[in-house]
Amino acid sequence: MVVGAQARDVDTIIIGSGPGGYVAAIRAAELGQKVTIIERDEIGGVCLNIGCIPSKALINVGHHYREAISETPFGLETENVTLDWSKTQSWKQNTVVNTLTSGVKLLLKKHHVDIIKGEATFNDNETVNIVQDDGHELLQFNNAIIATGSRPIEIPSMPFGDRIIDSTGALSLEQIPEKLIIVGGGVIGSELGGVYANLGTKVTIIEGLDHTLNGFDHEMTKPVLDDFKKQGGEVVTSATAKSAVQTADHVTLNYEVDGKEQSVTGDYLLVAVGRRANTDAIGLNNTDVKLTERGVIDVAENMQTRVPHIFAIGDITAGPQLAHKASFQGKIAAAAISGDKQARDLHYSLPAVAYTQFELATTGEDLETIKSDNLEVKISKFPFAGNGRAISMDDTTGFIRLISDKKTNALLGAQIVGPSASDLISELSLAIENGLTTNDISLTIHPHPTLGEAIMDTAELADGLPIHI
Repeated sequence: MVVGAQARDVDTIIIGSGPGGYVAAIRAAELGQKVTIIERDEIGGVCLNIGCIPSKALINVGHHYREAISETPFGLETENVTLDWSKTQSWKQNTVVNTLTSGVKLLLKKHHVDIIKGEATFNDNETVNIVQDDGHELLQFNNAIIATGSRPIEIPSMPFGDRIIDSTGALSLEQIPEKLIIVGGGVIGSELGGVYANLGTKVTIIEGLDHTLNGFDHEMTKPVLDDFKKQGGEVVTSATAKSAVQTADHVTLNYEVDGKEQSVTGDYLLVAVGRRANTDAIGLNNTDVKLTERGVIDVAENMQTRVPHIFAIGDITAGPQLAHKASFQGKIAAAAISGDKQARDLHYSLPAVAYTQFELATTGEDLETIKSDNLEVKISKFPFAGNGRAISMDDTTGFIRLISDKKTNALLGAQIVGPSASDLISELSLAIENGLTTNDISLTIHPHPTLGEAIMDTAELADGLPIHI
């Protein structure tokens, strides 16, 4: 705690400039707040700099490379395909990441948001101390939004080092590895494993659960796993990672399956076992902000903490650690601070996506939920193999599944496996949020030929009047 320093008065501070923080800053400014945003690292946070955006850039490169070297059914032939990895990394950083982060800086400037580079720590419920390269500054605030995000979990027996890397390290390798070991087959591990498998790397995933891609059901993940294995990948489930030994150019992971010790050696070991909320080094112990038993900040539906003028959003609150959740909550917190007493997080659907070789997307209720809650529902499923656009793209793997109320036909949930699942799921989230029925969807004109027509086909199937199946 800093004592004796003269504090500078400010209106609303936001700690962290990721997709939660910068969105909250802009919205708060739009609603009349004078906003100061404090960022320890780079504007844009993990998502734009070392997370969502650069990983999707490399996923895209992996898809293009695989398509270029694969035999196609439509007569396109390519020879001597090569990949300049240094150009890939330069494009990812300079064209993709820097373009987006520069754009965010411009948006913050446009809305007259003050930016302070430094590490913020709460002194008490009214002041934060900001440590900068050339000193420190004390701010006394009227309102605060904490948006400090999360960081990769480190396993004590295999600390991050030269050959043991986190997701950030996996995005910035200087060379494409011949062999990559991944501990953790969740979304991050599976996405990055898919990137390098498409680039020719022998990828081995070691997963503690009896399945990978937790959060998506087996029917959804099967095409992804089958394709991953087709690419030479290996998945070991129900395994416990025990230790890892690094040498100058290799790393060996020791793990246990069914009581038997085993090992695998690779160029790098990516540890992707989850992310820890960044709540431990921002001085919350000097405030009356409370944490839950799981170490995240306890917030109300308007994102307010136990301290009425301090709010928290994103990965440091309960629920999935998703960038779009953080952005949504940021807008709620900004509205609440600006006097909107109706601002609440009352969403019915929170879409989640895995950008694997076949994209996975889910929103609203899933199969596990309807079984556990004994909901009376109708389930309709339409394959992309019956969709004209998918056939013309030679991309027919997967399906759309709708879960609707058996009596009212109201859409309760949806899952998509296949092309553009990440984009198509938004229509279904909109339908759930607005209480639409499968009949509403089937009576909505969808352009032809599009992948979106498959949503209409799935709704018609639910209504008992299918055309294309």
